[in-house]
Amino acid sequence: MSDRIKILGTFALVGFIAGMVANFTYKVGIPWLATVFPLIFEWGGEWIVSGLVGAFLTLLLLVVWAYLAAPQK
Repeated sequence: MSDRIKILGTFALVGFIAGMVANFTYKVGIPWLATVFPLIFEWGGEWIVSGLVGAFLTLLLLVVWAYLAAPQK
């Protein structure tokens, strides 16, 4: 298999998993946080949670990319 196809497939898989995590966070995580920490959502917590999830997903993608792009010996 070509290296490009492996990298594209890996990114597709990571993107799929990231979408699943985002969906889970939206449907389960945010309502749970709203009940546990109601004060956060009075201060615009949906933006805070969305920002944290976005930062986490970006970091995850960066780590995967850095791992895959590392020079092979």
